[in-house]
Amino acid sequence: MFNKLCVIGVGLIGGSIATAARANGLAQTIVGFGRLDDIENLQLAKELNVIDEFYTDIETAIVDADFVIIATPVAATENVLKLLKSFWKTNTIYSDVGSTKGNVIEAAQKVFDCVPPNFIPAHPIAGAENSGVSAALVDLFVNKRLILTPVENTSSEALQKTQQFWEKIGALVSIMDVHQHDKILAATSHLPHILAFSLVDMLGQRDEQEAIFKYAAGGFRDFTRIASSDPTMWTAICEANKIEILQLLEQFKAELTTVQNLIETDDYTKLFELFSYAKMARERFLNQI
Repeated sequence: MFNKLCVIGVGLIGGSIATAARANGLAQTIVGFGRLDDIENLQLAKELNVIDEFYTDIETAIVDADFVIIATPVAATENVLKLLKSFWKTNTIYSDVGSTKGNVIEAAQKVFDCVPPNFIPAHPIAGAENSGVSAALVDLFVNKRLILTPVENTSSEALQKTQQFWEKIGALVSIMDVHQHDKILAATSHLPHILAFSLVDMLGQRDEQEAIFKYAAGGFRDFTRIASSDPTMWTAICEANKIEILQLLEQFKAELTTVQNLIETDDYTKLFELFSYAKMARERFLNQI
């Protein structure tokens, strides 16, 4: 499908993309690009046969590449685009995997004065608690949602080919407006991560933390699993999608206040109704999966 795939940032997501592309025969050559301080991870990626070669010089890395995927934290997107600008080719497809898309579009506009037609913003809704190329999985994207957020001047050919690439590695591709994407992901991904981090932070600072965690059951483990995610990445996501996240936090604080008031006033009938509605809402969600 592609002659040469260049993955910028060979971590969990970038490494999984490279691994899946190789397994499905989607690129003849797969190379990785990273910083000098990431050299050990890049060497490991080559040893694991995730990539064929790696580079710390961007010009060398993207020579003859016809598909370039930026798989760095969202906060680094603008700097990566600046590195690519001098070597940008109109016959190469460029994409990313950022969890927020509005800031990616803004970064492209800032660097290029517009979003290049051959730049296709993408977000695979898949991941794991572990990071680094050693955590890469060949089936990470199988039956997982992948959202593409093209803009008005996006090349239909580049969009179609990017969609085909993701479908060939098993993703379920949807096309969505940039702002709609950020609004939806703030509710379904960003807020839950913040809640998990906050709960573990609160309990971890209590004097009896050893007893709390010792006797925590499976429900606590399931709910807080995502608090094991990369703090650097999630701090950057909070910064990138600040407006949507703050709106949801206000709504959630109001919901918690409602629950608190129901308990304080012994209104367990309404509390039962609230819990029952939530249970039915989650069951509707599960039926849609």
